[in-house]
Amino acid sequence: MQHTLGLLASAALVACLASVSLAQDTSETEEPNADTVVATVNGVEITLGHMIAARATLPAQYQQLDDKVLYDGILEQLVQQSALAQTYEGETPLRITKALENEERSLVAGEVVEGVLQDAITDEALQDLYDRQFGDVDPEEEYNASHILVETEEEAIAVKETVDGGADFAATAREKSIGPSGPNGGELGWFSSGMMVPAFEAATIALGVGEVSDPVQTQFGWHIIKLNETRQAEIPTLEDVRAELTQELSQIKAQEAIRSATESADVQVRADVEIDPTILKQTDLLD
Repeated sequence: MQHTLGLLASAALVACLASVSLAQDTSETEEPNADTVVATVNGVEITLGHMIAARATLPAQYQQLDDKVLYDGILEQLVQQSALAQTYEGETPLRITKALENEERSLVAGEVVEGVLQDAITDEALQDLYDRQFGDVDPEEEYNASHILVETEEEAIAVKETVDGGADFAATAREKSIGPSGPNGGELGWFSSGMMVPAFEAATIALGVGEVSDPVQTQFGWHIIKLNETRQAEIPTLEDVRAELTQELSQIKAQEAIRSATESADVQVRADVEIDPTILKQTDLLD
């Protein structure tokens, strides 16, 4: 059923069917609103509200279509669906009734959450969340270092002696280092605590700017490290993290609303009936 309707919608929107052959009364000059009737199919009304709601559920690729093309396509889709639906004989299938109940429940619940968020996501609330996360944060120390990576301790000792003897560190790295940063003179760029393996980080922090370490062993091999520069990381401003904080606050407030509504509701889950969870796969029960 869903697959069939999806094909119908796609065909209508992509082909756009050049024109919609519907009788329309153009003599009225009413201001369009959600209840404005744009077409009738065997006397059943299709309103502008129906079209707006249909457009809101379209996939992103359809949302980018020209407005006139989209208008004609949606109207044709709704006309086709209405004409087809009216040919159905008998009672509405149970699977459709249950799906509509679920859809209505979901949409109304979403409307409640949207209302909560409109009231809750304010500049003051975002500022408060920002202050709680960043207000007492001390600027983190960042390090800019280079290294020469070799396989053995003996090689590392020899490299250290070469550098201490006046050899250019970057040139030595390009010649001796087996690490991926070797061709770039061993430069690792800026990093902060936790970004490097512990032994490497500890040796780097212990250095003064311009100093070169003794050989340091990690799981990657043996390193000779040079500390090029240090700085304090900038704490992001509220504007820098506004999008992230808005998303986080939205999740917090939505969960609060859900928890509050659920806890205050009279929820009774039946314990007197044993149900095998695999029964949810039995779609034939809705036939």
